[in-house]
Amino acid sequence: MKALDLPTTRTKVKPFLKWAGGKGRLLAQYAPYLPRTFGTYHEPFCGGGAVFFHLVPAQAVLSDINPELVNVYACVRDEVAAVCARLSEHAALHSQMHYYATRALKPLDLTAVERAARFIYLNRTCYNGLYRENAGGGFNVPMGRYVRPTICDTPTLLVASAALAGSTITQAPFEAVLARAVAGDLVYFDPPYQPLSATSNFTSYSRHGFGEDAQVRLRDLFVELTRRGVRALLSNSDCAFTRDLYRDFRCVTITAGRAINTRAERRGKITELLVLNWDAEMAPAGDMRDAS
Repeated sequence: MKALDLPTTRTKVKPFLKWAGGKGRLLAQYAPYLPRTFGTYHEPFCGGGAVFFHLVPAQAVLSDINPELVNVYACVRDEVAAVCARLSEHAALHSQMHYYATRALKPLDLTAVERAARFIYLNRTCYNGLYRENAGGGFNVPMGRYVRPTICDTPTLLVASAALAGSTITQAPFEAVLARAVAGDLVYFDPPYQPLSATSNFTSYSRHGFGEDAQVRLRDLFVELTRRGVRALLSNSDCAFTRDLYRDFRCVTITAGRAINTRAERRGKITELLVLNWDAEMAPAGDMRDAS
């Protein structure tokens, strides 16, 4: 297969996945709170990676508990031409029948590239880009109602591949960052949000769930990173539970949009929290590739 020419990361980079709770539209509000310089960038809930692609750090560790998501990032970094080729095949076959047949495939029966292309195809064509697993770990989101979904966005994938070139990508629980991050590094946490109500619970992102006990463990990790001199940022719901957990840290209110609801009248503006463990420099982050 002919290799694709990768652009430099001076090109504007954007996420190649649609992601529930993705931070792409919030970057302008986040920018004043991102440090100008840091060591290695760590993102233990890598999701759509909007903050990573905004910074394009010279050194980064991206991790997640979801093996399929980790595989996607690794394949886009290492085998983007092959991923694009498989996605083009999905695009040519796209239909309701093809969607559900692809969804029914077992990832472990596929090659790494086939798994990555399957993940991106389902992500681009499922309902609202939502990732949800059933108790058995199977992806169970229905097909979306898109007329002409963009399934193989080659330019975006090429730029993302170049941006990922210097990154370590690994499957790991969020606690693993404690063994990697050192003083001067930057860690950004974007965990499954604490639900605002019983009907807004999206912690089924993974079959393992993410309940209040996990939120408390994450807060304890945030405290330990602070003690070690590691800069940490965290996004979460603006609710009494989260505010109480992080009452000893600076909490910034961010205005966000709630887009995932089957009823349009229940979508709209809400507030989220951005938690910092240092005094922000109040200046947008520059080009992190030159940071020491």
